[in-house]
Amino acid sequence: MPVKKNKSKTPASPLDAIKDDLDRIASADHHDPASVLGTQTANADKFLLFFSPNTSQLELTENKIKAQRLKGTDFFIHYQKNGRIDGHVLLTRTGTHGDSVSYHDPYSFAPQLDDFDIHLYGEGKHLHIYRFLGAHHKTIDGIEGILFATWAPNAARVSVIGDFNQWDGRHHPMSSRGGSGVWEVFIPGLAAGTIYKFEIRNRASGEVLSKSDPYAQQMELRPRTASVCKADSVFGWSDEQWITQRQQSDWLHEPLSIYECHLGSWQRDEDGKFLNYRELAHRLVDYIKQTGFTHIELLPITEHPLDASWGYQTTGYFAPTRRFGDADDFRYFVDYCHQHGIGVMLDWVPAHFPKDQHGLARFDGSALYEHEDPRKGEHRDWGTLIYNYGRNEVKNFLLASAVYWLEEFHLDGLRVDAVASMLYLDYSREDGDWIPNQYGGNENIEAIDFFRELNSVTHADFPGTMIMAEESTAWPQVTRPTHIGGLGFSMKWNMGWMHDTLNYMSNDPVYRHYHHDQLTFGLLYLFSENFILPFSHDEVVHGKGSMLNKMPGDEWQRFANLRLLYTYMFTYPGKKLLFMGCEFGQGREWDHDNSLDWYVCQYPNHSGIKNLVSDLNKLYKKHPSLHRHDFDSSGFEWIDCHDSEQSVLSYLRKSDDENIIVILNFTPVIRENYRIGVPQTGSYEIIFNSDAEYYAGSNAGSQPDLIAEDMAWMNRDASLELTLPPLAALILKKS
Repeated sequence: MPVKKNKSKTPASPLDAIKDDLDRIASADHHDPASVLGTQTANADKFLLFFSPNTSQLELTENKIKAQRLKGTDFFIHYQKNGRIDGHVLLTRTGTHGDSVSYHDPYSFAPQLDDFDIHLYGEGKHLHIYRFLGAHHKTIDGIEGILFATWAPNAARVSVIGDFNQWDGRHHPMSSRGGSGVWEVFIPGLAAGTIYKFEIRNRASGEVLSKSDPYAQQMELRPRTASVCKADSVFGWSDEQWITQRQQSDWLHEPLSIYECHLGSWQRDEDGKFLNYRELAHRLVDYIKQTGFTHIELLPITEHPLDASWGYQTTGYFAPTRRFGDADDFRYFVDYCHQHGIGVMLDWVPAHFPKDQHGLARFDGSALYEHEDPRKGEHRDWGTLIYNYGRNEVKNFLLASAVYWLEEFHLDGLRVDAVASMLYLDYSREDGDWIPNQYGGNENIEAIDFFRELNSVTHADFPGTMIMAEESTAWPQVTRPTHIGGLGFSMKWNMGWMHDTLNYMSNDPVYRHYHHDQLTFGLLYLFSENFILPFSHDEVVHGKGSMLNKMPGDEWQRFANLRLLYTYMFTYPGKKLLFMGCEFGQGREWDHDNSLDWYVCQYPNHSGIKNLVSDLNKLYKKHPSLHRHDFDSSGFEWIDCHDSEQSVLSYLRKSDDENIIVILNFTPVIRENYRIGVPQTGSYEIIFNSDAEYYAGSNAGSQPDLIAEDMAWMNRDASLELTLPPLAALILKKS
């Protein structure tokens, strides 16, 4: 209730001068409660002023003095005439239901956020802003509590709400830090595990919203949506050797074979429930050591409300999902992988965010993180919102998120999702449904600047880490340095190669000779970027079929085709990525709600695929010719790309020390006495045959050492004859 006006010319109470402030606090509409509550001075008197709804009695605990209620209000006052009021007053509150709690007055504490930190944030340059915004344990003058801070520039009032104040926004209003749009309050007595949200009243509309913390480092397990005050990490890292080696690495010229993994459906326990990060670490490491991959790439484990989004509709950009444990559990996962020589990367989503009411959408009642105009601010296809990359604080939010995952969790890289959707203003839009940039073009200039800063920062601050772009267009210089006009990514997915290859392989072999160019066209652009060859999760869902069932023919031919496809992938220039389950030829599409079909590995065809992938990984890592020059033309040379009639391809992979010959037969016909040109005369051995019995093949093409004659063939001085197995590849090396 408002305080009654005093009609006397001389104020009868020191509160008369702040009557409007009291009214605004009582109605939960004050931007700076710390200027009114706590220790105050008026007419040479000092007093303490408290606002405490649903309170029957408020007592100064130390001297057991009851504060005086202002009649008809929820304000309490304590006068100390001609005296001093120092320090942080301990209060005992008795609620209207008889409950009692003691706490220090939050408004006796000075502002905690440094002006310089706030300034850097406003400039978009504070890479560690996650250490200041959000909820953080803090000890002030020997008193422990939680410092809350958030950015809501269009708010008239922001409060912290939770179980500790009955989710009542009147109890703990935050103080504005002026034009920065930042709000803060220190609440003594709160500890790790406290559940909270921000209650925000919009300045223009008066709308009141309840929002989870954008900078929260822990969230409740879905379907609950509150943020959680995280405990300080107690994890001790043991990966110093890995980090040192990574800093000194030459990833451009080293093998990189990525196992793309969705933790929720890779394996589950006997009851079908999620495994903890720690359990997953042990199981995955054992499996990766068997299969030979160098890195694990996790589909987003950033917190997300809907399992079916696979993590791509993120609400917690600083919070590992609670589905599999807490942040230290995830640290254990990464550390354990590193101790066993396995890198860990994370799929990261700065392209869009969901419209969930508790999330970033209209965070302070206005289009804050997104654009107001849906022609710029909404993804029509996905029903999500697009970040406003031109706003410093939004850009800072995303940059800090990238830094957070690399620094706090020692990750070895990020895969940036949906880069193409960020680069083009008209991405997946009809005419009239997009707004050109200032020069009239369709390029998103702000997003381009963001990418360049992201890649410059991460490569400088975290040497040896990799930032990979999922980019499907012909945008130039995606993986070239920023100082020459590139976007600065380490690598990009070769989506053109992937689509062309899968289209070719889907054809019945009898028709493949009509589509031979789908295998050869990629060489025209292959070395324009640093490419990863991806067979990802996107290719085995939504009716696309599994990798196995994309292959034509009967059962034997499908498996043979798949063995041939993987051999082609592992010998073709570019780093490698394979989604989980593809490595053993799972028959059904990926289902995020269930574990992979591990039982099929007991059958020869499936175990054969797994054996083949394991051996290909070993071969890829062992032979520099297969990885040393993945990104430049010196590592590749056609032997014959013109044999479309027989659907045979042959090429050299080269390094300074060796040449590897690859011959691929894309038909089910055994081709005996097939002559091929080779670099020089002498003895050659078959070091890999995808049709080997060990891989459940027919064992055709297995031959003793091959002798290259002094016979010109395919524009080479030497050649040899061999038998090409059906739907299979041979890899040769000079003895």
